[in-house]
Amino acid sequence: MTLPRTTFPTDEVLARVAASPLSASDIVAGRIERPVETPVPNLLNTSLVLLSVAGWIGLLWAASRVGHPLAVLGVGIVFSYLFLTVYALLHEGSHGNLNSHPRLNTCLGMITGLIFGSPFSMIRVTHQGHHSRNRTDPEIFDLYTDTDSRLLKTAQWYGTLAGFFWPLIPISAVLISVCPGAVRSRLFTRPPLGNANLGDLGSRDVWGMRFELCVLAAVVAGLHVGFGLAWWHWLVLYGCASFNWSTRQYIGHAFTKRDIIDGALNLEHNWLMSRLLLFGEWDLTHHRRPEVPWIYLPRISSHDDPRPGYLAQYWRQWTGPRRTEEVEPSVSQPGEEMGVERHVVGTQ
Repeated sequence: MTLPRTTFPTDEVLARVAASPLSASDIVAGRIERPVETPVPNLLNTSLVLLSVAGWIGLLWAASRVGHPLAVLGVGIVFSYLFLTVYALLHEGSHGNLNSHPRLNTCLGMITGLIFGSPFSMIRVTHQGHHSRNRTDPEIFDLYTDTDSRLLKTAQWYGTLAGFFWPLIPISAVLISVCPGAVRSRLFTRPPLGNANLGDLGSRDVWGMRFELCVLAAVVAGLHVGFGLAWWHWLVLYGCASFNWSTRQYIGHAFTKRDIIDGALNLEHNWLMSRLLLFGEWDLTHHRRPEVPWIYLPRISSHDDPRPGYLAQYWRQWTGPRRTEEVEPSVSQPGEEMGVERHVVGTQ
């Protein structure tokens, strides 16, 4: 198998890409393909995945050797930032942008899912649901309407900011793998407690999740025994990762307008964190062009869009959820319920 050689585009070429906006209906229906002008950086992405694997194993080994709880906490803090990059790579895979060859994209996505602690088969589907439902009622965690319980919304919002979002993902994966009928349960897939995106999972996705969870269990058991890790080593490292990931997971959407595509923000961040996030702070641009790989996002972004400071937006989240009277956005196709036809965005 010969991988295509990546030729990076000029600013003029990227300007033409930026001038070709997508419609919300196309994104919902999955009727988009990656522009030939923005090829996937295969070698760079693969190198980052391999470095992430090495970093994951190295930090687990370090946690088993340093001994003192405060030293393990220090390793956990470092691990939590590696975790952000791992998720950014997993996110690219969910859009088919981790590798231009579909099978390698899936393979690399499964590897990053292994480190993240959840099956790529599930993340790929649920993240596409996020793009289709952005700022609709099931996805306004930062807002409440007259029909919502303000108390419940507040508890959910601060629970997310406090780091309790990530554990729900592997727990949901295990529950669905054991009882796939849960994805048809209103309690499991509808507000106020459920995640609507889980309802998009099909039987093939569930079998993929089962396989990946078995691989994950085997790898974790092997590392646990091989490195002599105690249960609290895992708890500290993934506890730090859970907080660092969960608390910033909705930062690009908090308090934005209720719009499927434009309900997001491009934020201003420092050079180092921008690279660790793989330009993840350019979330508005990503929602406008989800089929374009991460490396091009700053160069196809509009200079007319405001860029609030990342830290200012982070602390703004802690003011709590707000009441809204905005109408829920809808991009239903003629004769279709919104999101019935939903596929992985990007070239597969």
